[in-house]
Amino acid sequence: MQNFYWRWQFKTAPYRFVAPFFILFVVFVFLPFVFSIYLSFTNWHGEEVKTFVGLDNYKTLLTNREFWQSLLNSIIIFVLYVPVMLLLALIFASCLSSSWMKWTGFFRTVFFIPNITSVVAISFVFLLIFNSTGILNQVLMNAGVIHEPIPFLETPWWARISVSVLVVFRWTGYNMILLLGGMQSISKSLYEAAEVDGASGIKSFWYITLPMMKRLLAFCTVLSTLGTFSLFTEPFILTKGGPNLATTTPVMLIYKESFQNLNMGYASTISIFFFIVMMILSLMQLRLFRDND
Repeated sequence: MQNFYWRWQFKTAPYRFVAPFFILFVVFVFLPFVFSIYLSFTNWHGEEVKTFVGLDNYKTLLTNREFWQSLLNSIIIFVLYVPVMLLLALIFASCLSSSWMKWTGFFRTVFFIPNITSVVAISFVFLLIFNSTGILNQVLMNAGVIHEPIPFLETPWWARISVSVLVVFRWTGYNMILLLGGMQSISKSLYEAAEVDGASGIKSFWYITLPMMKRLLAFCTVLSTLGTFSLFTEPFILTKGGPNLATTTPVMLIYKESFQNLNMGYASTISIFFFIVMMILSLMQLRLFRDND
C-alpha cells in the first residue's frame, strides 16, 4: 500500500505542480474568453437581462467605419515604427556585442529603462514634448528651423508619427535585449572563419549574423504586431484617439464601447473579431518567415 502511495505521488507530481497555474488560467483567461464569445451574440448593456441578437453585432461591426479605421491606424503605426525600432535594436545590439564596446552593462540598463518605466509617465513627458507649445516646437523655433509651431498632435499623420516615436522609444531597448541574447549565442568560430577568409565586419553581419537571427527577428516582429494592435495608453494620453480617429486603435474602441457606451455585447464582438484578425496576422507572419527559411 505504501509503495502504491509513493508511485502515485511520483506520477502525479508534474500535474500537481501545473494545477495552480491551470486553475488560474481557466478562471481568469479561458472562462472570460468563453463568456465574451457568448456576450458577442447579445445586446447587453450591463443590466441583468441579456437579449440574444444572433449575428447582428457582427453585421454592425463589418459596416462600422470606426472599426476599420482603427485597424488601418494600427497597420499604419506598425509600418511607421517597427522597421525603425528593429533597425535601431539591431544596431545597438551589434554595438553592445562588439569586443571594443565598454560599459556594456551600463548601456544595457540605460536602453532597457524606458521599457520598465511607467507608460503613463512616459506618455505625459512626450505630450509635453510634442504639444504645440511644447519643448520640441520651442527648440525648433528658437533655432530658426521653423517659424510657427508644427501641429504634431493636431494633424492625422503627425499624430501617428508622434505615437510611433513614443512606441519606438519605449520598446527599442526590449527588442535590443532579445537580439543581443541571440547574437551572443552565435558561435564565435563562424566569425573567426569569416575573418580568416577575409570577410569584412559588414559582410560577417550580413551573411552570418542576420541569417542566424532570422527566427528571433520573426519572433520580435510577431510581438511587435501584437503590441501595435493592442496600443491603448500611448494614443489615449497623447491624442485621445484623434484627430478625426487618426490614432484610434481597436483596444481604444473596445474601451469606448464597454466603459463609455456600456455596450458590453458589441464590445465583446469587437474583441472576438480583433482576436481572430490578430491570430491570422501572426500565423501569416510566422508562415512567411518559415517559407523564407
